[in-house]
Parts: sequence; C-alpha cells; structure tokens
Amino acid sequence: MTGSPDAARPTRRQVLGTSVAAGLAVTASAPQTARAADLPLLGTYDVVVIGAGAAGMTAALTAAKAGLSCAVLEKAPTFGGSAARSGAGIWIPNNPVILAAGVPDTPAKAAAYLAAVVGPDIPLARRQAFLGHGPAMISFVMANSPLRFRWMEGYSDYYPELTGGLPNGRSIEPDYLDGNILGAELARLNPSYMEVPDGMVVFAADYKWLNLALVSAKGLAVATECLARGTKALALGQTPLTMGQSLAAGLRKGLLDAAVPVLLNTALTDLYVENGTVTGAVTAGGLYRARRGVIVGSGGFEHNLAMRTQYQQQPIGVDWTVGAKENTGDGIRAGQRVGAALGLMDDAWWGPAIPLPDEPYFCLAERTLPGGLMINQAGGRFVNEAAPYSDVVHVMYERNATAPDIPAWLVVDQNYRNRYLFRDVSPTLPFPDDWYSSGAVHKAWTLDALAGSIGVPAAALRSTVSRFNSLAAQGKDTDFKRGDSAYDHYFTDPAVLPNSCLAPLWLPPYYAFRIVPGDLGTKGGMVTDARARVLRADGTVIPGLYAAGNASAAVMGRSYAGAGSTIGPAMTFGYIAARDLAGVL
Repeated sequence: MTGSPDAARPTRRQVLGTSVAAGLAVTASAPQTARAADLPLLGTYDVVVIGAGAAGMTAALTAAKAGLSCAVLEKAPTFGGSAARSGAGIWIPNNPVILAAGVPDTPAKAAAYLAAVVGPDIPLARRQAFLGHGPAMISFVMANSPLRFRWMEGYSDYYPELTGGLPNGRSIEPDYLDGNILGAELARLNPSYMEVPDGMVVFAADYKWLNLALVSAKGLAVATECLARGTKALALGQTPLTMGQSLAAGLRKGLLDAAVPVLLNTALTDLYVENGTVTGAVTAGGLYRARRGVIVGSGGFEHNLAMRTQYQQQPIGVDWTVGAKENTGDGIRAGQRVGAALGLMDDAWWGPAIPLPDEPYFCLAERTLPGGLMINQAGGRFVNEAAPYSDVVHVMYERNATAPDIPAWLVVDQNYRNRYLFRDVSPTLPFPDDWYSSGAVHKAWTLDALAGSIGVPAAALRSTVSRFNSLAAQGKDTDFKRGDSAYDHYFTDPAVLPNSCLAPLWLPPYYAFRIVPGDLGTKGGMVTDARARVLRADGTVIPGLYAAGNASAAVMGRSYAGAGSTIGPAMTFGYIAARDLAGVL
C-alpha cells in the first residue's frame, strides 16, 4: 500500500525532530520481525485494536459489525480508559441527536466553524472526514449498542462568536444506563474521576445547576430531579451509570454482544512488521497477528514523565493530569519505532487544576462563577478566567517566563463560598484540613494576610481586587472581556446582574486556591490522514497501521471546538479506521 492523493502531508509544525524518515522504517522493523518470529502466537484476527477506551471500543465494534474478526488488547486491569473517567461530552456537529432536538446545525456551519477554530494546520481532508463520518458514527453506535444520547442544551461551542458557532451548543452526552446489563464485567469498568453523590443520578449537564442549588430555584429543582432518579434506580434494583461510565459500559456491552474479546492486563510492547507492513501486536506473552491491520487507540502519554519532559514546556509533570494512569505513550512510541511521524507533542487538553492531596481537581465552574478572580505571582489578573480551559493554560505557559503565573491563584471571598458548591464541598461547609496543610488552599481574614500567605505583593492584590470590584459593579470586564462570549456564561449564576460572570469580593474571610496547568490527557501523537492511517514524515502511509484518539495528533489542532472535542473525534476516527480496513469507507 502506498500513500493516496488524500494522504495528508504533515506540516513542519506537525513533524517533530523525533519523527523518523521513511527509509528508517525498514531498519527499525527488522529486529522486531526477527524477535517476533520466536514469539508464541496468541491469536490471529482480521483486526487487532490497542486500547479499550472510546476510540478502541468504537473501532472494534465497527470492525465486528463489518464482518471482521477482532480483538482488543488493553494494558489496564479495567476497560474504559480516560473516557470512563470523564464527563463524556461528545462534540459531533449535525449528529442525529441534536438534529432531532431542533438544533439549527448544518454541514456548512460546522465546516466554517471548525476551520475557524483549528486554522490551516489541520488538513482539510481530515476535517472533512471528521465532520462527514461523525453523525454516521453516532447512528452506528446507537444501532449496535444500548447507548442513547442527550443533547447538552445550552453548553455553548467554545467560540460561539466565530462563523458557524452555536451559542446553544452541539455537544451530547450518554443517557442513563443500568450497569447490570454487563453482569460480572461491570466490576472491570474503570472508575469515574469523580464519584456521583450518593443516592443521585447525575448527568454532566446537571452540574451547572447543582453548583447553584442553594441560590437558584432551577438548581434546587435539578438537584431534586437527580435525587428522584437515584431513588427510582434503587427501587428497581438498578446500578445507574451516566457520563463516562455509561459510555464505556455501553460500548463494552456492544462488544460483548458482538463476541469481541477484550483482553485486559495485555499491554502492547511493540508492533509486528513484515515486509514493511504492520501485521500484528507484540505483548509480553506473545504475538497477536492482524490479517488486515492494527488500530492504535491506546491513549496519550500524560503519565510518562520522560516524554513530557522531552516534548512539553516546563513546569510539567505527571501529577497534574486526570488522564488514566496507564496512559504512558506505549502506542505512540511503538508507532514511532516503525517510522510514524509525530505531531502536537508539546500540547495537551489543558485546563486549570487545583493540586489537591488525593488527586488534581480539573477546575471548570469554580473559576467562572461570579465572585472569584485569578492572579499571577505579582498579584495581578492575567486572563479571562471564564475562557475555554485550554486557552487559560496556554496563556499561563505563554506568560510564565516573563510574568510568572505557575502556580497562579484563584481568589474568592466568603460570599462566594456561601453560595456555590466547590468541587464536592457544599456551600458554607469547611474545606478538608489536608487541603490547607498541602498548600492547595489558603485562608485569611484580610487580603493583606492572604497575600502574605501565598507570597504575592499585598498592595498589588488589594489594587487588583479593587479594580475587579469596580468592573463587576459596571458589569463589563474591559480588562480581559470576561462575559463577552456566550461560552463565558455557561458555568455562572444567572441571578447575578448585570453580568452573571462578575461579582465583587467583599466578605471576609478570603480564600486562595493554587492553580497549575492540569490536563485531561495529551493531544499529540502519530500523524494520520483522513482515513486514520498513520503517516511517515514524508507523508507516505505505513501499511497496516491506524491510530485514533490521543494516540494520534488531534484533529482539533491546538484548539478546542466544544465540550467533547476529545471523545467525539476519538470515536469517529476509530470508526473510520475500522471501516477503511473493512473496505467499506
């Protein structure tokens, strides 16, 4: 197989210095082939999929329903990967769920918006493939698994003011699923990043309102509805699953029904290459042959310190990510060894995080709700706190060298604490002691004392809060435009006027939360074409090798179109890869 005209040639920006030329692929594969000849043959399938996350399980389900034999190899003792841990928003324009709900989306709007968001670095063919096959993928998943989806009404595209952007949003999330349909396999579902409150059934879209349950009639109504769902599930003897738990369980049930084996505790160690074509996957136990090809959906490298140090900006580590702990770049490195070009390795699905003692907390609503602001180490604001989370961290890295802001600080007052849920701590209730002892949170009765506790100039903090309070009174953030975008108002308090993003800080004590560059996972990986085939540095195809999800360089480039811009493309390119291998693309 050789590169076709639609095989996208990587740009200089996509291809990093670690990418190897096509001629090196044969040399790199030769010792692997010699080694693999002596390995036990553990199975032969048409398709071998690496990783049982959203990308891998969608790919395997697609392959099976196209009549191909398939096996999924998963490194972890659980299935679901980072998707199972997530809120499982899925950004797919023009999908059947939003169209049935009356969302005024069109292919032309979606194409214009995605082009504006990602810019010229992402080839047109890849963007068209995602937009063209995404809706069909959603229909396919609903037809071949118990999964159903809900529109996340009101969750705006992240840049709704751009051409084609939708202020009311395009994102969907999985509907409720009873985990009992999995039987014994339910015990092997990767746990959620944050547990749903006991006795409640909560969708991702509910959290916006649960944050406001104490101060909003709708918030209270949503909380009551979540509790009623939980009570009903208990009465029926169900094990309620929503968000990422529902997505992973639904895909796994589809694979069970299709008799696709998911082999846990089975890590990829290498790709098996014969005559320049990838024809299998090597594990510690032996070889799994693939007659048609291997699809790598093994996730990113967020838990590989050496890779993060090599490719990404400092400060960085493996303690600020909420990605699955098994994501150490195994598939990416295996692809690189057989000649894959790599792209976007310096980037991630960033978001401000609070490094709590047990795990980092990916901070969404808390930095957007009125009555809080973010400051750098000089005590000044430096960003629109309500901007898309990836943008906030990009700004943190861009400015850190000249105006240090890692860590930054989220400063709020007691009025804020009296009104809003913070993570899982109810309004007015004290934070856990270890939040303070770890240095993640500081509390003081004056701004000067708070400044001293976190090491910023007291006069600067006083001046910043005074300036912010005057802007909040006017309802217009002329400094950083917080509230100018419809997106800014999603995680806010509609009772606060004239700008639901802005409220003054006036009631002591005051709190400061340490903010670091967190992430949902890395977004760099193997460069692929519109058919999810992995490319060499010269743009030619590596026969038999496909990649999807965070093992591939993201179709979103360095941006983030809307909630679910990780999972939506991951599932779509897994679907595309399998259909290409089946010859039905």
